[in-house]
Amino acid sequence: MNIRQLRHFLAVIDLGSLSAAAEAVHLSQPALSRSLRALENVLRVPLFDRQDRRLRPTPYALAYVERARRIVFDDNEGARALALMREGELGSLALGMGSSIAKFLLAPLMLEMLAKAPGLRVSAMVQSTDVLHEALRKEQLDFFIGDVRIAGRERDMVIEPIYPCTFGWFARAAHPLAARRKVTMAELAAYPLVAAGYADQSVERRIADLYGLGMPIGHHFALSTSDLGTVHALLASSDAVTPSTAIAVLDPLRAGVVVPIDVTPRLDLDLTLGIVHRAGRTLVPAAARAFDFIRASFANAAGELARLEARPGRMLKNARSAPTR
Repeated sequence: MNIRQLRHFLAVIDLGSLSAAAEAVHLSQPALSRSLRALENVLRVPLFDRQDRRLRPTPYALAYVERARRIVFDDNEGARALALMREGELGSLALGMGSSIAKFLLAPLMLEMLAKAPGLRVSAMVQSTDVLHEALRKEQLDFFIGDVRIAGRERDMVIEPIYPCTFGWFARAAHPLAARRKVTMAELAAYPLVAAGYADQSVERRIADLYGLGMPIGHHFALSTSDLGTVHALLASSDAVTPSTAIAVLDPLRAGVVVPIDVTPRLDLDLTLGIVHRAGRTLVPAAARAFDFIRASFANAAGELARLEARPGRMLKNARSAPTR
């Protein structure tokens, strides 16, 4: 049995005439008759009584017709769904990103997906890069945006570096150290230090080496949280200081609530954010639209940070591009 045979069967049922059905399905009458006989052979029942050059449906045909309609309908809908998926309009997309990225990217990305592909089912995980990486390996995610180094040596992963991060120390605009130059770690340590987000061992070791701190580095921080909103609130309402990527504090920098602290030595870390997905995994076409939006969003953020750096009184002098690997 094939779908074409079912379409031929339904055409005869609906039109009541072999000639009319043959015209509708663009076949000759003999070819249509052969198709009907082939279907009868598969089903092993007679579907039409052939009398007076007319085909009259048998009780078998009448019992089967609704099931045949459902099969043809499902086939039509399946083809439609695939066509829409090719246009990025249907399917599912599971993505992940860290909290520092989600703060400026997640809501706009979701709105973009809703506007351009309302039939798409999108789910998002906001977690640290290590958790996202594990979720991708378990095929719980289609892709994530995070530190690309975590998958750099894995052959079954595809990475696209997008944004080499800039780093610095940040505090509220009226912080006692805000106007100071060449602030030392000893001076920073007089205030609560807040650790934000995920840092792998290489990053922690680099911070320890830069500032003469003992390991584990977490012992030097009064607070630690992966929630960026909490970090922003602490910076705005206390004398807390945090080491951070500039992009993670873009909103309070833009508003003038938070400023960079001129710490020496500068916070020179190597971190590039990008898109990571499984090699060979088929993604719905809407993923390409999401990737374009992500690239554009990072480009816009980089441009805004550059404008903030050039603005008098709000220089990001200690937040410079880290080298990429």
